[in-house]
Amino acid sequence: MESRDGAVPIGKKKEKKRSFRKWKTSMKKDMPFLIMCIPTIIFFLIFAYLPMPGIYVAFTNFNYNGGIFGSPFVGLDNLKFITLSGKLGGLIRNTVLYNLAFLVTSHVIQITIAILLNEVRNKKFRKLSQSFLILPNFISYVLVGLFGFAIFNSTNGILNAVLERFGNEGVQVYSNPGVWPFILVFVNLWKGAGYGSIVYFAALMGMDREMLEAAQVDGASTIQRIRYITLPSLKPTMIILILLSIGGILRGNFDLFYNMVGSSNVILHNSTDVLETYIFRAMTNNFQFSTAAAVSFVQSIFGFILVLTTNTIVKKVEPDYALF
Repeated sequence: MESRDGAVPIGKKKEKKRSFRKWKTSMKKDMPFLIMCIPTIIFFLIFAYLPMPGIYVAFTNFNYNGGIFGSPFVGLDNLKFITLSGKLGGLIRNTVLYNLAFLVTSHVIQITIAILLNEVRNKKFRKLSQSFLILPNFISYVLVGLFGFAIFNSTNGILNAVLERFGNEGVQVYSNPGVWPFILVFVNLWKGAGYGSIVYFAALMGMDREMLEAAQVDGASTIQRIRYITLPSLKPTMIILILLSIGGILRGNFDLFYNMVGSSNVILHNSTDVLETYIFRAMTNNFQFSTAAAVSFVQSIFGFILVLTTNTIVKKVEPDYALF
């Protein structure tokens, strides 16, 4: 109870001092980890939070004289322009379908690679295999695009040279929209699956080895150990990574699509054009900065809602595996 003169009771003062000491002790204990987080916090402050006011461009008819906040306010007209042009539906369809294909195939292959590496007993062979699998991740997408052109070029590409060598007719890959979904999914897997498997492999390294040894003593086969012990232990890691991936399901891999397909091949746009490549053309060809900003705004809102929805579902099914 408070005293009549409004003073804080002695009991509450002691409670506040106790909680402050507890907080101070916790801060001292976690200080090394907090210091390690400082560079990441600064990075996100500079590159994620400070540019946020620039989203106002999406609601203006941007011009250089007025700048971001001096340009005429047009509300949602930029989004209406994209919707009425008939492009938004196709762009969203391509972006979502490609990202779903990337998400499913990449996680399946990453888990498979991690399990196979975990089953290898020769440490030298395992490290050598990891090095070869991770190497494509460090190759620039520009070089990947050049490799693709060297293989699929209809004039003097490797693919047509091999086909003609065996008496077959050459193929026009850059004029055939139907084959590009398979090419892009394969290239995405080749470049990122090895590097992405590191997280799953690290999770397997932290697994209880005694449980595996006990299963082996009881006569469990390798397939049974993988099915009943290894895969369930990867479930929390898989759910968290999928949740994080779902947040960017409306964001296309610009580097992959631009360098493999380019922006001038109109024949392939129906099957390979995603939101990022459309934004790039809008900004470089027509200088439609407001339209590009509006599309980016839709991507962010959609991703935010999708992460919240998916996390809510996971929280109801498996509360321990939810992000928050």
